[in-house]
Amino acid sequence: MPASSDAPVNVALVGYGNAGKTFHAPLITACPGLRLHSVVTTRPDALHADRPDVRALPEFADVLADADIDLVVLATPDALHAPQAEAALNAGKAVVVDKPFALNLVDARRLVELSEARGLLLSVFQNRRRDADFLALQAELASGRLGDIVTVESRYDRHRPLVRDRWRENDGDGVWLDLGPHLVDQMLVLFGRPLAIACDMAVQRPGGRTPDWVHAVLRYADKRVVLNAAMLCAAPDVRFAVHGTHGSWLKSGLDVQEDQSKAGLAVGAPGWGVDPKPGTFVDGETGERSPAPGPAGDYRAYYSGIAAALRDGGPPPVTARQALSVMEVLDAGLRSAAARREVPIDQ
Repeated sequence: MPASSDAPVNVALVGYGNAGKTFHAPLITACPGLRLHSVVTTRPDALHADRPDVRALPEFADVLADADIDLVVLATPDALHAPQAEAALNAGKAVVVDKPFALNLVDARRLVELSEARGLLLSVFQNRRRDADFLALQAELASGRLGDIVTVESRYDRHRPLVRDRWRENDGDGVWLDLGPHLVDQMLVLFGRPLAIACDMAVQRPGGRTPDWVHAVLRYADKRVVLNAAMLCAAPDVRFAVHGTHGSWLKSGLDVQEDQSKAGLAVGAPGWGVDPKPGTFVDGETGERSPAPGPAGDYRAYYSGIAAALRDGGPPPVTARQALSVMEVLDAGLRSAAARREVPIDQ
């Protein structure tokens, strides 16, 4: 860690594809407690066109050997997450991993145990805890006006009929490990661990090689949570539908921060994270509908929390144990889909 608590944390970002360029680099740069020191990339020209003052490194090994680097952020293909995180922890670096945490539960458990044994920060980039819609839902639940929650539907649906030749669509478990970590993590934040999961997956697109549709039901003692992700949905009208004993809360549209970053809007600029489609509250007695706006989304909170954890020694905004809980649910979902039955989740 930095020699002085006032000195910024030196960060090495590994990977400068969509995740590194759109999410991590802008957010790290916008965080006063962090300094984007180096980026490992095979495209140094692309990096320097955006960030001419950041050092480009050709190899991951260069990061491990650099004593000036305090934090390693992995924005690499999923299959590299576990081995690179393990190598970085063994090199004495704090680590942030983009989701999914790992490709399997065994690797995830090994990483958590290693981080705890070495006393090093390990966190997973669950940025969608800071989506505007999720923050609005948390506020709605805190208000109590929905009553007791009985059903939650959470969907990430897109219309991408063409299968692209990229690692994410060529192998693995498809949308369940791509979007499932967000869907599951948000529900664990709201409601804790479910009792069981029933999950179904399918390949729907012509030429598809990995599941591009998934439907999962999380069973809680007092409610059911439905998770859905699809790549052939031209009408993604439902993001959240939450039903309680006193009313419902409905939300369409996705958080805008990713698109704002891709469009070149500076992180934190006026309008950053502001939801153009606020949710709707439906009164259970009257059926009356009223707008239910929430706070703006702000992914900066994740890296601000990482900087504070490294400076003060407190827990990161997403702990390794929380990330492991997500992996346990994802693993149970895979087993449920393979066996075509509900699978219990250890409590």
